[in-house]
Amino acid sequence: MTILCVRFQLPPMYEAALPGLLALLEEFTPVVEALPPDGALIDLGGAERYFGRGAVELASVIRVRALALHGVDCAIGAGPGPMLARMALREARPGVTRTVSEDAVREFLAEQPVVALPGVGQSTARVLGEYGLDTLGRVAAAPLSTLQRLVGARTGRELREKAGGVDRGRVVPNAVSGSFAVERPFPLDELDPGRHRRALLSAAGELGARLRAVDKVCRTLTLTVRYADRSATTRGRTLKEPTAHSAALTRTVYGMYEALGLQRARVRAFGLRAEGLVSAEHASYQLTFDPVDEKARRIEEVADRARARFGPRAVMPGALCGGVGGVAA
Repeated sequence: MTILCVRFQLPPMYEAALPGLLALLEEFTPVVEALPPDGALIDLGGAERYFGRGAVELASVIRVRALALHGVDCAIGAGPGPMLARMALREARPGVTRTVSEDAVREFLAEQPVVALPGVGQSTARVLGEYGLDTLGRVAAAPLSTLQRLVGARTGRELREKAGGVDRGRVVPNAVSGSFAVERPFPLDELDPGRHRRALLSAAGELGARLRAVDKVCRTLTLTVRYADRSATTRGRTLKEPTAHSAALTRTVYGMYEALGLQRARVRAFGLRAEGLVSAEHASYQLTFDPVDEKARRIEEVADRARARFGPRAVMPGALCGGVGGVAA
């Protein structure tokens, strides 16, 4: 067992602590993959031999050091591969490391719902569920040809392999890239999709304004949804072209939100991160002759100047005039 998936219990708007926490992990191994906004994957294959300790023991040391040096607790999942470590993390709690040993992989996966598998969305799980394939054990036992007819040749093959415990992923060392992030917490766990959308509209608008203020555009948006049970879902999407246009960012984040199918989810907070930042001057764009889009961008420029002079609430969408989830937009 050599892979850990760590999620730090960072307070809202405290993502600036993540680089320091990643540096702490790199004291154990250089093979650390950042998972913004609050997590990381760690390959402890060499560290176990070097320190003469198992992954669970090293996880305990990491937790103690994170608390002592940064005042941050963490939940940790451990498994023989990145996929299994991520899945183990779903059942972990602060102070306890959830482990999946190599001998227990099939038993662990058998009763897991299909949606627990990283990369499987609600729509795929719904299609499989209609045919009684609602657990990974049943998916692993299903004929490959059946899965491929339901979800496609490549997806069906990968799904069957993963459901059977085949984990081809690896930890890719990286660093927290230049990015902007905003968070929209709710005062109470929120069920109302209308309030969800207003929070996302507010977050996308703030991100766009911050990007335009420093003449940057982003290539990727990452949406993190935090639920009442302290679990979280993260989805990323690469934009068709780099942009700082609030309307384009809003359309993208709305699409990610709709794809999650959160009709009855009790949401505690949304986090939105713009990644892959580049200079707006050097970014390439698709030429457009749409007068509506050009007008919207000119209005956006005027609104930015008004907010810079009179404050961030000087100009805002009408849907946000009453605040977001009980918190001022």
